[in-house]
Amino acid sequence: MEIVDPNWQAQLEMFVHVLIAVVLGGLVGMEREAVRRPAGVRTYAILSGAACLLVVLTDVIISFFSSESVLSVMRTDPVRVVEAIITGTAFLGAGTIFRHRNNNVEGLTTAASMLLVASVGIAVALDQIYLAVMVTALTLILLRVARKFLTQH
Repeated sequence: MEIVDPNWQAQLEMFVHVLIAVVLGGLVGMEREAVRRPAGVRTYAILSGAACLLVVLTDVIISFFSSESVLSVMRTDPVRVVEAIITGTAFLGAGTIFRHRNNNVEGLTTAASMLLVASVGIAVALDQIYLAVMVTALTLILLRVARKFLTQH
C-alpha cells in the first residue's frame, strides 16, 4: 500500500476547483445574508462547492467503473450528475419560498440564486472559471442594483 497516492495532484486540482466554487457561492450568500434572507453564506458556499465536487468526481466515477464487466451493465452519462444537482437544488430552493396569507410570495430570488450558484459550481468543475467569476459578479450586481431600484420606487 502506497502512502502517497500517485493521483494526489489531480485531487489537489479538484480541491482547488471546489475551493473556488465555495468562495464564489459564498460571495452570493454574503449578499443574501446581508438582506436577511433564509439562506446565507454557508448554504450558498456549500451548495456551490457540492455541485462542483459532484461534477469533478464524475470523471473519477467513470474511470473507476470502466472495466469491461461493469461497462456491459452500466451506462455512464455525466449529464445525469447535472440533473441530480438541479433536482437537489430545486428541493433546497423550494424550502426558501414562503407564501403569506395576503398572497405575497417571499424567497423566489433566494431560490433562483441558489440555482445560479449551483450552476457556478458546475462551471468551475468544468474549468470555466472566468465564466463562473463573471456570472458571480453579474449576480451580485443584479441583486444589489435591483434592490436599490425597488426600494427607491
